[in-house]
Amino acid sequence: MSAGQHHRRSIPGRRGRLAALAAFTVLASGALTGVAPAFAAGADRPFNDALDHAAESYDVPRDLLAAVGYGESRLDGHDGQPSQANGFGVMHLVSNPDQRTLEEAARLTGRSPGELRRDTGANLLGGAAVLRAHADALGLSAAERDDIDAWYGAVAKYSGAEASTARLYADTVYRFLADGLHTSVDGEQVEVAARDVAPEIPEAPEVGPAAVSQDYPSARWVPAAAGNFASGRSAAISQVVVHVTQGSYAGSISWFQNPTAQVSAHYVIRSSDGEVTQMVKDADTAYHARSANASSLGIEHEGFVDDPAWFTEAMYRSSAALTAYLCEQYGIPKDRSHIVGHVEVPGNDHTDPGPNWDWAHYMELVGGESGAVDELTFASYATQLSGSSGPQVKAVQRLLTELEYAPGAVDGAFGSATQAAVRAFQKDKGLEADGIVGKATWTALLSAGSTPTLRSGSSGEAVSRLQRALTAASGKTVAVDGSFGSGTAEAVRAYQSARSLEADGVVGAATWQALQSGR
Repeated sequence: MSAGQHHRRSIPGRRGRLAALAAFTVLASGALTGVAPAFAAGADRPFNDALDHAAESYDVPRDLLAAVGYGESRLDGHDGQPSQANGFGVMHLVSNPDQRTLEEAARLTGRSPGELRRDTGANLLGGAAVLRAHADALGLSAAERDDIDAWYGAVAKYSGAEASTARLYADTVYRFLADGLHTSVDGEQVEVAARDVAPEIPEAPEVGPAAVSQDYPSARWVPAAAGNFASGRSAAISQVVVHVTQGSYAGSISWFQNPTAQVSAHYVIRSSDGEVTQMVKDADTAYHARSANASSLGIEHEGFVDDPAWFTEAMYRSSAALTAYLCEQYGIPKDRSHIVGHVEVPGNDHTDPGPNWDWAHYMELVGGESGAVDELTFASYATQLSGSSGPQVKAVQRLLTELEYAPGAVDGAFGSATQAAVRAFQKDKGLEADGIVGKATWTALLSAGSTPTLRSGSSGEAVSRLQRALTAASGKTVAVDGSFGSGTAEAVRAYQSARSLEADGVVGAATWQALQSGR
């Protein structure tokens, strides 16, 4: 490329910020997990070695490759599981109708798509190969490839997004380079030194200031593709549904702009600084939660369910401010019956926002009621043990007290008395008496009590007990409403089938016995 084909935009390091880029604080001090162990056993720095090898193999700046991977995945391969856009691995190699970087990487590297999906070393090579192909297509010479500022156009192309979102994506990568990175992959330190950067921006019609949302003035407005939502609503707005993107901020915005996606959300929130982008008007129906689409507003949060590092305080506070605003605008009660996770919406098979989402903190920020629907009902039941505290410990203590196991004060603090009561309960139920309330003990505690036969159409307290116990046993939220509907019947059949019981959807003696023994 000739110098006349670009203009440079200076992005200073930690010493300053430009309004042209949103400030991007890297919050990555916690160890990141889930990267596929695709390295030589016993190596001291396997991830860094693989990163260096990929960068050298395709003549891509090592720090640029790291910054692109960090923006896509926090350098977490997620055990080969796909993102929302069907992208894989540290470098988010994508295979969907409109983006085929996985297949392109396979062609360029000679590695199979399966290896590129699951093997982190191969995935890094694939990402480097695709970046290099974009650089070649843009005409970068060998000398220009040594200049990290010359890669802006290739990085924007790597996003697979439309112009304004591609610029947002590339700006984020260069902000990582400006600020530097210090993170951990399976305990191995990965670093990118902070630097002053002035990326060469390919000449294009200038992108003006981002449009502002008319529904929520603090948000950018970037409309989703017309086929990914429906105009208008068939029901009044009565819920806010919390989602996790299973992908990056820019990548999720791009996916909702993709006409083949057939999905969208009203709002998307960035992890690092809580920036909000609205993509579907509140008055329209986003495709985000199946049975709740017509009556809810969907908020996507950048990140992955299995990695709490994405759930920053900036994200929590920004999202809570948005949720509080929406509740006030549309008369939605600020409680956990009306502010729910995707996993809690009947008829859905998603797990987000997952056990790492801090509901109690979020609801406190919203200014609403406790993160629990009631004192015993939660979207998921986390392991509780000596030293634990909070509303779920209080639920354990309340259940033990009702069963006359004397856990001490019902104060939400898991001390020696609570531990002794748990052990006594476990011993009586034939469970391992370790004093730890895991899945089996939760299931037994929550299902304890009378054992009436329950089936579709049943209602009452016993159905609520059943619904809580099924949530604990399966790890998937079953709505607790005391009404035995189709969702409860489906959960019962799944539970019965997994435990070699007659999968008839009727809760009789055998199913109660299995639940109350912690199966």
